Amino acid sequence: MGCETVPYTDRSQLVVIPQSQSLEMGEQAFQQILSDPKVQQSQSPEEQEAVKRVAEKIIQAAKESKFAEDAKTFKWEVTVIKDDQTKNAFALPGGKIAVYTGIFPVAKNDAGLAAILGHEVVHALARHGSERMSQEVLAQTGLSAAAVGLGVSGAGPVVGQATMAALGLGAKVGVLLPYSRTHESEADSIGILLAAKAGYDPQEAVRVWQRMQDGSEGAPSDFLSTHPSHETRIQRLQEEMPEALKIYQNVKHAPEHQLPAINP
Repeated sequence: MGCETVPYTDRSQLVVIPQSQSLEMGEQAFQQILSDPKVQQSQSPEEQEAVKRVAEKIIQAAKESKFAEDAKTFKWEVTVIKDDQTKNAFALPGGKIAVYTGIFPVAKNDAGLAAILGHEVVHALARHGSERMSQEVLAQTGLSAAAVGLGVSGAGPVVGQATMAALGLGAKVGVLLPYSRTHESEADSIGILLAAKAGYDPQEAVRVWQRMQDGSEGAPSDFLSTHPSHETRIQRLQEEMPEALKIYQNVKHAPEHQLPAINP
């Protein structure tokens, strides 16, 4: 616990939440979401196979990355949530991954999904949720009081709203609260490296955000949102693409598939 350094970016981060506690909260939050009666897991073999074949390659890339130590100890689990209206995906501490079917048209193909999953997996591996919880703890007057408020001390199987928010999950299932611009940028930068290592064309990440931009009219400007604007994100990804392409050119390319069609 304390000051740590994020692999790849060498950014210093203050984390006072033990990794064991982060993993426990990730597991609890995941089970809490899946037990919600409004959440229906996909029963389609085609949808499940599409997500799992990409997730497996991203997970393997993570195990061969600078995050290898954590990636090898995570108890990875992948699920597909049948919600054609929701354009979301997330990865929680410990490697609990969920993809909403509504993201399929945005991802469009395996490489697009790899860009999204690479991004989400980095949030978990880079301990972004724990960093946010640590900031909340330090903002309080007492560590123990803050821990209780966050649901990290004797809270049982129910994860508190503050913890869910720190992990990027809203109180309403299907709503992901934004990470900071720093965390989003870090997940973008490292995510395309994982996608490339997994054998997927990292340039598809740019096309994913272009499609996201096309489908999000009226999105807030860069200065009014904790998320970078789509334009800023696309520009930065293009600037960082040479490093990812160098990796992609030196690995075996993954077979390419179109994702299953849905009816949003």
